[in-house]
Amino acid sequence: MGFANDRIVVVTGASRGAGKGIALALGQPGTTVYVTGRTELEGDAPLPGTVAATAAEITARGGVGVPVICDHADDAAVERLFSRVASDHGRLDILVNNALAVPDELALRGPFWEKPLSMQKILDVGMRSTYVASWYAAPLLVANGAGLIVNTSSFGARCYMHGPAYGAGKAAVDKMAHDMALDLKPFDVAAISLWMGMLKTERTAAAIGGNVEAYKQFAAHAESAEFPGLVIDALARDPKLMARTGQVLIGAEVALELGVTDIDGNQPPSHRGFLGDPTIFSDAVVQ
Repeated sequence: MGFANDRIVVVTGASRGAGKGIALALGQPGTTVYVTGRTELEGDAPLPGTVAATAAEITARGGVGVPVICDHADDAAVERLFSRVASDHGRLDILVNNALAVPDELALRGPFWEKPLSMQKILDVGMRSTYVASWYAAPLLVANGAGLIVNTSSFGARCYMHGPAYGAGKAAVDKMAHDMALDLKPFDVAAISLWMGMLKTERTAAAIGGNVEAYKQFAAHAESAEFPGLVIDALARDPKLMARTGQVLIGAEVALELGVTDIDGNQPPSHRGFLGDPTIFSDAVVQ
């Protein structure tokens, strides 16, 4: 596809974590990145980070960061987001669906029925929000004549990870990428789902706390929050991108293939051998 540097990008859920890292990695000089999230001011959320801070860092690096307060559980707010992109630029090059409601109880041990019913929020902002954002973004991508939708996902789509709500949400966005790819392919717009590894984020830093020694193994294999964004950038620039459309890809494996290293120069490993292979869908089409 070979996107130029004047591309227009939307990254959802980018106040912090993977979304922030992806937005920073994609926000290269000349690129405009719309950064969405709910956190407007420091202190509004338990973890540090705001949409404005992410956007400001993109701008400081030479891109153009545009902060947009957007609750991805609110379809009207999502519609306003993409109407703004259409009004400002009339096109879109890349959509990264990363917004995810992360319940405080996500990592609790025990069967799903002993966890709060609110765990299903992950199916609203995560699964459903991916469909809604893609629905509003698709006409802009199609009109552009080229583009890329990336759904951030994980090995939890294939193995037991945090329980059925999390697993169902990740499996769903993988399948959405596959099916959206079929509809988008005639317009040279790709859709893929990207399995990220363990990430060094504000959330993991808070979880580790002062137990740095106990998490040495994690640190040795974890990816920076920017690493998935570097992989997405390489995919977007890959002339063979459309050959990958509809697939579930492991970020670390794509990085190795395309010559991408993490920001510290390390080559993060794939966890395929331990956590499982990406899903391969049937080629059958029923319309």
